[in-house]
Amino acid sequence: MDEFHIRQAEPGDLDALCQLEAATFSYDQIGRRSFRYLLQSKSSLVLVCYQGAQSARSTMPPALLGYAIVLTRKNSRYWRLYSMATSAEARGRGLGKAMLQEIIHRAKQSAGGMRLEVKCDNAIGIGLYRQLGFEVTDLLPEYYSDNSDGYRMQVSW
Repeated sequence: MDEFHIRQAEPGDLDALCQLEAATFSYDQIGRRSFRYLLQSKSSLVLVCYQGAQSARSTMPPALLGYAIVLTRKNSRYWRLYSMATSAEARGRGLGKAMLQEIIHRAKQSAGGMRLEVKCDNAIGIGLYRQLGFEVTDLLPEYYSDNSDGYRMQVSW
């Protein structure tokens, strides 16, 4: 597996985030304005995953391989995984798991658990979440804009 680097997103990642979002989702897309807000918000954590570490000699910016967005609330014990995407070229390399493990590591310092919503037909995502301790807590009929059902999943520690 090639090396990849996970870090907190910066305003300079905005274009790459929007491109990955458009390439990944055909429904319920996060818009540029919302990404800009999430990058600045104190109640969100946006992680990005790039190929390797950027070299000072490199003239081309590295390609964004994935992102994960978590929402936090002062009055909630739970963090919410709001969105996560991996580029088609990078799937199956463990990026999603690595990003989620980083989020869980950070969440354990100040939260009692995490929640998320996932499409019922996203077997790979559901498998990953189960592997990391998440359990289905609710069925969400016609939850997504394409009228597909979702699951709410949760893990506590």
